[in-house]
Amino acid sequence: MKMRETVHRLNTIDRGILFMLASALISAMNGAVAKVLGDGMSAMEIVFFRNMIGVLIILATLRHTPAALPGGRLHLLLMRGFFGFSAMILFFYTITTIPLGEAITLNKTSPLFVAILAFFLMKERLNTYAILALVVGFSGVLFITKPAGFSMSYDHFLGLLGGFFAACAYATIKRIRDIYDARVIVLSFVGLGTVLPLLLFLVAPFVDAPETLAFLFPEFTLPASNTTWALIAFMAIISTLSQWLLTKAYSLGRAGIVGVVSYTNIPFAIGFGWMLGDPFPDIWVWLGIGLIVSAGVLLKKS
Repeated sequence: MKMRETVHRLNTIDRGILFMLASALISAMNGAVAKVLGDGMSAMEIVFFRNMIGVLIILATLRHTPAALPGGRLHLLLMRGFFGFSAMILFFYTITTIPLGEAITLNKTSPLFVAILAFFLMKERLNTYAILALVVGFSGVLFITKPAGFSMSYDHFLGLLGGFFAACAYATIKRIRDIYDARVIVLSFVGLGTVLPLLLFLVAPFVDAPETLAFLFPEFTLPASNTTWALIAFMAIISTLSQWLLTKAYSLGRAGIVGVVSYTNIPFAIGFGWMLGDPFPDIWVWLGIGLIVSAGVLLKKS
């Protein structure tokens, strides 16, 4: 009997790992599609169309099965949406300006920022593993942004800032997940991710933004190519599929094991980026990636 339970548990974990590997691969592919789209579209346009399709999908599910949870803290819901939009625009912008593997790795610093926010805002204690993870993880950031002079480019800084905003979104979710349906939480994200770009498109002709902020005020151009529309639709579909696979992975396997496997989207992203013309990472970037992954593993133990 015990043997049968053990085999069943192992099979469940294996399935969780397989689902996460599939999610990681498709997530990296999603980044690659965004990078291709970035050759002819602004990051803001990519965010706008991706979220607009997401709104339609979520509204369709809510119409079929209405939300059951009562809600009640609208300001937190809107904050989640704003943080999610901020993280997404910075992520898609950095995908178009730095190698795909580096952009995804910097976005993976979000668990480090979650630990910091939990310490300062939620008074959660940082144990030895967590403190070590923060030191190791941010050391990895320095290596990715090149240790010669320990300087950080503006684009790499925006990638790191995207990780911070992602952490803010995750921390907000922890405050509202018991009062809002998960689909409503996602709707706040894709909804604001549609409305805010639309507003920025409208004011863009009247704003003389400095070069460093010009990506927030692009001129809107409706895609004319069928190929572009096909890629937009494909990105929306695979990003939804990736989220479903991720949810299945965590429901079938142990969170610690599955969470570590999620870092495989970094080598997948490096491979896709290389096929799209990114330079192959040098030894310093590989070292930085290794340190950030190690920090993620340490946080799972904390």
